[in-house]
Amino acid sequence: MEFSRRDFIVTATMASLAARARGQAQSSATPGAQPTRPPVQTTGKGFGTGRPPILVSSANGWNGIDIGYQMVRDGKDTLDAAIAVGKVQEDDPNDSSVGYGGLPNEEGVVELDSSCMHGPTRRAGAVGGVRNIKNVALLAQAVMNNTGHVMLVGEGAERFGYAMGFEKMNLLTERSRKTWMLWKETHSNQDWWGPGLDDPNWQANAQGEAASAQLQEEIYRRLEELAARLGIEPEYRQVAIEQVLHPPHGTIHCSALNDKAEISGMTTTSGLAWKLPGRCGDTPIIGAGCYTDQDVGSAGATGSGEENIRVAGAHSIVENMRKGMSPQEAGLDVLKRIARNFNNDQNKLRYVSMNYYILRKDGAYAGVSMWSGRLDRPSRFCVHDGQKRLEPCVALFQGTDLPYPPRTPQPRPNVPSSR
Repeated sequence: MEFSRRDFIVTATMASLAARARGQAQSSATPGAQPTRPPVQTTGKGFGTGRPPILVSSANGWNGIDIGYQMVRDGKDTLDAAIAVGKVQEDDPNDSSVGYGGLPNEEGVVELDSSCMHGPTRRAGAVGGVRNIKNVALLAQAVMNNTGHVMLVGEGAERFGYAMGFEKMNLLTERSRKTWMLWKETHSNQDWWGPGLDDPNWQANAQGEAASAQLQEEIYRRLEELAARLGIEPEYRQVAIEQVLHPPHGTIHCSALNDKAEISGMTTTSGLAWKLPGRCGDTPIIGAGCYTDQDVGSAGATGSGEENIRVAGAHSIVENMRKGMSPQEAGLDVLKRIARNFNNDQNKLRYVSMNYYILRKDGAYAGVSMWSGRLDRPSRFCVHDGQKRLEPCVALFQGTDLPYPPRTPQPRPNVPSSR
């Protein structure tokens, strides 16, 4: 390639270019190019009480939540129903946030994480850093059902999966591979090495400042030209550029409650795009990305995994409900804990994306988020209690989070390549 990896990506332009790419991707992407938010109006208040059976999921559970709801209506197990919601997207090669087609780590390898909890039997299962197995939510359930353990990771989790009959397959689709190549060609090899937001020495810099319109146009033109040279199809280029500029961390959570008051939950993800190999966020951590207590309710999370691990978000929410808080109050309290960890410093919190999806044993529910999102496209979640709908999350702060990572890449240690 003619372009150097550092010369034409200027840190100060990242936020503004990512915003532009997101807008263009939403307006120009064609069906099948990349999953988009469900094209339905957002309704409701973001909290309420539904009559069981009821399922609550992240917004990207929209495509599968009808299947899960019908399973619960038919008397199927609540965990099987919750996993079925995520499986729809795990099987979809056009969904780059989970399963087959997920965006890879910085070495071009897809690594998947998942966890689940079964309320009626009070059991749990989790897997992390899994390569070559598509349906890791089912694999987490297999760990729960067929071992005396709760979590298996990496190669051991894969070997267990093969022994249980899971198919070995290459999870990197051609589209995701080309997007990874675009990222590699436009970034140095330093991008996910520290410091992080929690570093006491981290300071906000000029990254959020908009570059001149002329510079933006030039950088964007070069990205489009490189995407074309890599063979990324025209209808997908805007999405690929956005994924390079603003690494996605999409995840699916679903909690399911039946009319017998049995409740379960699951969370599944391919994790943060371009992450360090072996990185696990909150999704496979019982009590962070997913937690269910049959006596109380269930909660799950999407967003900044590192921040959620630090507050044990899903567990903290369930414990709040145990103490008498409503789902909405319980979720907002945990968001405030994350804000407290940064001394409520908006220079840092503007880079933190965090959503919680909460379902209490009596059918009360809520979705809460750190940031409200755009007025025309708010942060939202999916509810199905006989009526499938998207509701807006109740937000701690008004506005939209900024692209992550929020820093100029720092020189990494001189470590040998794994290849």
